[in-house]
Amino acid sequence: MFLDPYYMIYMLPAFILMMIATWYVNSAYRKWSRIAARSGLTGYQAAQRLIAASGLYGLQIKGIAGEMTDRYDPRENTLYLSRGVAETPSVASLAIAAHELGHALQDKENYLPLRFRSALVPMVNIGSYLGWIFIMVGLLLGWTGLAWLGVAFFAGGALFALATLPVELNASGRARRLLAESGIIYSEDERRGVNSVLNAAALTYVAALLTALLQLFYFASRVRRR
Repeated sequence: MFLDPYYMIYMLPAFILMMIATWYVNSAYRKWSRIAARSGLTGYQAAQRLIAASGLYGLQIKGIAGEMTDRYDPRENTLYLSRGVAETPSVASLAIAAHELGHALQDKENYLPLRFRSALVPMVNIGSYLGWIFIMVGLLLGWTGLAWLGVAFFAGGALFALATLPVELNASGRARRLLAESGIIYSEDERRGVNSVLNAAALTYVAALLTALLQLFYFASRVRRR
C-alpha cells in the first residue's frame, strides 16, 4: 500500500506537518534548555514544589532514560522525568515538568477527556494490529465487509488522536498557571519560553491527529473504490 501513489498524495500534508512539528519541538527544547530559570530550580525541584502546592500527596517522581521521554503514569501515580529535565534548571525543564504535573492534576480531578482517552486505549491497541490485517485480507480476497471492519478499527485510532488533543492542551494550560501562580517563573522572557516549548509540543499532537485522519480517509477511499 505504501507504493500506492494515492497514499503519498493523501499523506503528504501530514508528513510535511510532522517534519515541521519535529523541527519546532527540537528547536524550542534546545533553545530554552540552554536558558537558565531565574528561580534556579531544576525540573525535579519545581515538580516537588508544585506537588506540595497542589496537594498531590503520594505522587512519586522517578527518573527515566532518554530525552523528552517525560510522562505521567496514572497506574503508578508516578511522574517520570528525563535526566535533562530533572537535573537542569532551565526554562524548558520547568515547562515540561509542569506539563506532566498537569496530567497528574487531571487524574486527581477525574478530568473527563482524560478518562475518555484512557478508555479508548484497549480498542486502539487491538485496532492498530488488526486494522491492517482486515483491510489487506479484505482487499485481496474481495471481502469488502472485512475491509470496512478494518477501516472501523483505524477510526478508533483517529478518535484517540482527537481525544488526545484537548487533554494535552489542557495540561499545558494548567502548566502555565501553575508556574505563574507559584512564582516559579515571573519574567516575561520566561513566560515566552514556557509558551514556546508547550506550543511546540502541542503542534506534534495536531500533526498526529492529521496523520490519523488522512490515513483513515485513504483506507476508506481504497475500500470504497474496490
